Amino acid sequence: MKFSQIASTLLLGASGAVAIDVEWTNEQSIKTGMKTVATDMVSYYTGYRPGDVPGNLPAPYYWWEAGAMFGALIDYWYYTGDTEWNAITTQAMLHQIGPDQDYMPPNQSKSLGNDDQAFWGMAAMSAAENRYPDPPADQPGWLALAQAVFNGQTTRWDNETCGGGLKWQIYPFNNGYNYKNTISQGCFFNIAARLGRYTGNSTYTKWASKAWEWTQAAGLMSQDYHFYDGTDDKLNCTQLNHIQWTYNAGVFLYGAATMWNISAENGDEQGIWRERTEGIIKGLSVFVSNEAQNVMTEVACEPNDKCNIDQRSFKAYLSRWMASSMKVAPWTADMLQPILEASRQAAVKICNAGDNSRQCGLRWYTGTNDGSFGVGEQMSVLEVMGTALIHTVAGPLTNKTGGTSRGDPNAGAHSAKAPIIYDEVTLGDKAGAGILTAIILIGILGGAWWIIA
Repeated sequence: MKFSQIASTLLLGASGAVAIDVEWTNEQSIKTGMKTVATDMVSYYTGYRPGDVPGNLPAPYYWWEAGAMFGALIDYWYYTGDTEWNAITTQAMLHQIGPDQDYMPPNQSKSLGNDDQAFWGMAAMSAAENRYPDPPADQPGWLALAQAVFNGQTTRWDNETCGGGLKWQIYPFNNGYNYKNTISQGCFFNIAARLGRYTGNSTYTKWASKAWEWTQAAGLMSQDYHFYDGTDDKLNCTQLNHIQWTYNAGVFLYGAATMWNISAENGDEQGIWRERTEGIIKGLSVFVSNEAQNVMTEVACEPNDKCNIDQRSFKAYLSRWMASSMKVAPWTADMLQPILEASRQAAVKICNAGDNSRQCGLRWYTGTNDGSFGVGEQMSVLEVMGTALIHTVAGPLTNKTGGTSRGDPNAGAHSAKAPIIYDEVTLGDKAGAGILTAIILIGILGGAWWIIA
C-alpha cells in the first residue's frame, strides 16, 4: 500500500461517530470492534507522513511506547488477519533498528533504557512466533532482531553492584542509570525464555533462570509473587520502591508460562515453573478492582488520578501476556479467563467519548468514560478485546512447529567483550533454576520513592 493510501485510510477510518458495540459470541463482531479501536489508536501516529520519522510517536509519547504500539498491531493482525496496518508496522519495525540492527538508534540515546529497547525486541519476537510477514531479504529477520536485543543485554548484565541485574538506563549520562528496575529484568527474562522455546537452545533458558533468580534474590519479587518497581544500586539494592504495576506481573507471567512449556516438553509438567506461574496468577488479585468484579485496574495510579502517559498503556501488556500464557500453558485459562472476560466487557463499554464519540477511557471499572484519551488507552482496550479471539488462533510457533523467521545467534554481539558461546541443543535440555553466587542484603522498607520504569 502506498503511503498516500495509508494516510487516506487513517483519516477516513477515524471519522466515524458511533460508540462501539460488540457481540462477544460473534467473531466478526469482535474483529469489527477491534478495527474501530485500532483505527483510533493509529490516528495518533504520524510516522507514515512524508518528512516524519517512521516508528516515532509524536510528543508526549516516548520511543518505547511506539514499539509497544507496533507490537499491538502485530497482535491485531494475528487475531484478525487484517493487513490494514502491516505496511506501516513493518516500515516502523525496520526503520528503528539502528545502524547495528539491535534497536538502539542513536537519536534515542538520551533516554534509552534496557526496557525501552526490549519492548521493540519483544515486538520482533511476537512477529517471529506468529509468523508475521517477513522483512525484505536484505533486512534482518524478526528472530535475528530479538536475538540482537538479547545478546546486547547479556553484555550489560551488571555484577558490580547488587550481585547482578540490569540497570534501567543503558548510558551512564542518563538519569536512572543507578536504578535497577523490575521491568528491565522482566523484559530480558521474557525474551530469553521465548528465544529458548523458539530455538531449543538452553543458553537462552539459562539466562532466563538467572534473571528470575536475581529478581527474586534482590527482593523485587516477593514470596507471594508481587513485583515491585525497582531498587537503587548506589545503596546496593537494600531499599526497594514497593509500587506495583500490571506490566511487571504480566511480563514475568508470560516468561514463566513459557519456561513451564519448555519444562513440560522435557517431561516436567508439575515442577517449579508451574508453581511459579500459578503464583504469579494468584498475585494478580492486587490488580483486580474492588468496585467491579474481575475488572483490571492500575492500582497505583488509577484511583488517585495520577497515571502518566506511560502508565496508561500498562494494562495492554498484562492483557497481551495473559492471553499468550494461555497458549503456551493451557491449564492457566481457567484462572485467567474470568479476569479477561470481565475486563474486555467493561473496557469496551467506556469507548464512547471524545470528538468521534468512541474514544476509550482509562478506568474500566467505573462504567463511565473518564475523559482520559490517548495511545495507551486505545492500546489497552485493543489488546484486551483480542483476548476474546485467543481460542481461534494458533499458539506461538517454534522453529520445529512452523516458525520460519531468519535468525542470527550472533546478532547484536558487536558490543560483547568476548564471543557468545551457545550450548549445543539437545533433546534433554531443561530449564533449570540458576544459583546466584552473591548474597544480597534485602531491606524491606515501606517507603516508595517515585521513579517510573
